[in-house]
Amino acid sequence: EARDWRVIALRSVAEIAAAYFFLTALFNMPLANVTAILQAVPLSVTLAAALVLQQAVGWRRLLAIGIGFCGVLLIVKPGAEGFNIWSIYVLIAVLCVTVRDLSTRALSASVPSMTVTLVTALSVMTAAGLASLSAPWAPVTPSLALLIGGSGVFVLGGYFFSIQVMRTGDVAFIAPFRYTGLLWALLLGWLIFGDWPGTLTLIGAGIVVATGVFTLYRERKLKIQAAKVRRI
Repeated sequence: EARDWRVIALRSVAEIAAAYFFLTALFNMPLANVTAILQAVPLSVTLAAALVLQQAVGWRRLLAIGIGFCGVLLIVKPGAEGFNIWSIYVLIAVLCVTVRDLSTRALSASVPSMTVTLVTALSVMTAAGLASLSAPWAPVTPSLALLIGGSGVFVLGGYFFSIQVMRTGDVAFIAPFRYTGLLWALLLGWLIFGDWPGTLTLIGAGIVVATGVFTLYRERKLKIQAAKVRRI
């Protein structure tokens, strides 16, 4: 349908913007810091669903979202000496990912996930190709080609599986698995790049994860209660 293609187009634009802001920040910030801020996505999705889709959100979840964003402020450190302008890029990436996830939920069930995956991948590849025309080209060595090819495989797989679970799974069950990304980012950032976040960043990340898990727990609990009421 025409509506689904408009939603796919919106999702692709959001994915392109998210990729740009995420990668730009990643080139200039430690991996763990970037990933920690991205953990706010479940909170922003819940808030956006309440504002845009008019989904009911109780005071407990609103309070958790507020506390969670305070955790983000500890990571970003606005106005402090440790503030990094690239943190703003990550926050914009969070906004773009929120739009992407809401768009995914808005697609009709008849649209194959592989179609969405291919359109998204081609859109990002086309945008990146056009952007590369403005930068000087460098020779691609065999090792670099292998890294680029491996990255492409993982990105395509990530697109497909993230789309599949967002469309068919229970969001309250799926979303907590995103937080395992923070553990991987801490481990890989330390092992490969020698980066380890500061105390405030770790505390902020803990607050974001805790409030995100609580928000998803409340959402799941309310769904179970609503299902019991309908059966009665």
